[in-house]
Amino acid sequence: MKVLVIGGTLFIGRTLVAELLKAGHEVHILHRKPEHDLGKKVVNVMADRNDPESLKTVLCGAGYEVVYDNVYDWERGTTAAHVEATARYCGDRLRRYVFMSSVAAYGDGLNHHEGDALAPDNHPDAYVRNKAMSERALFRLHQRNGFPVVTIRPPFVYGPGNPFYREAFFWDRLRDNRPILLPGDGRRLMQFAYVKDLVTALLKTLDKPAAVGHAFNISNARPVTQADLVTSLAEAAGKKAQVVRVPRERIIHAGGNPMAPPLYFGVYYDLPPVTMVITKAQRVLEFKPTGFSDGLKETFRWYCRHWQKRKIDYGFEDSLLPYAQPAGIEKAAMVVR
Repeated sequence: MKVLVIGGTLFIGRTLVAELLKAGHEVHILHRKPEHDLGKKVVNVMADRNDPESLKTVLCGAGYEVVYDNVYDWERGTTAAHVEATARYCGDRLRRYVFMSSVAAYGDGLNHHEGDALAPDNHPDAYVRNKAMSERALFRLHQRNGFPVVTIRPPFVYGPGNPFYREAFFWDRLRDNRPILLPGDGRRLMQFAYVKDLVTALLKTLDKPAAVGHAFNISNARPVTQADLVTSLAEAAGKKAQVVRVPRERIIHAGGNPMAPPLYFGVYYDLPPVTMVITKAQRVLEFKPTGFSDGLKETFRWYCRHWQKRKIDYGFEDSLLPYAQPAGIEKAAMVVR
């Protein structure tokens, strides 16, 4: 099939493009640059997905059978209007429009099923608001004219090639024999999706007619605590973590930021928990998640071969060590085991 991947040059997109090529599809990628490094078989389409006229020029008449909408503009935001404009320009040959949403679309809460309400249009977080509103816009198109949408809601995505400072944040510190700061009591829940599992699910949407018109939660079956995450990352590296617990309020008061320096627990890894149930994907897409420890071990092998060693300033973390509360770490680490 003739497939367009919007945002095919980064983490999820690169893995998706490789698998689409293996499956024999004609693959085009849409991004804002005049060239890419994905090989001669991949056709480059230059456009700004946040510019409707730019998209209209390259999409109308292109005859794509599948579109993977896999990009979000973190600087400007990608709104429901941007997504809906993209969808409307895809033409009448389209068989699937697969939209990469997020567990964040639920807003908050635990154990979400796909039929649960998404975050409201006035949610204060732009990313949450845009993902939820984009899904609603796409499903309205499906209800009105049968638009062949499928939406995918992953949580934290990990795996080989991850450009975000997440798994590597902890492995850098383990390699440097540094203590790992655990915010609060370490019981905050997190849920993960292995990038190869996510891409397998994306490909499955092409083979399953019953997927059209539906959303799917794609992740590991169960969440883990932050304390459990640190333990699992250390085990994947063959090391034992030196964990110290620091009150979250103390970290934030000192200037700690979960999304930008000074980081204290990886990029985005200390957010209020949102978790979900994956039984629908298991039933409809025959989704089978990779074991967390297996996925981390493969990711660590990639890290050892490819991650660029950087000089890290540990001054901020050192400033928090006097407030460390090591007691109770083992107990916290046993939650959700």
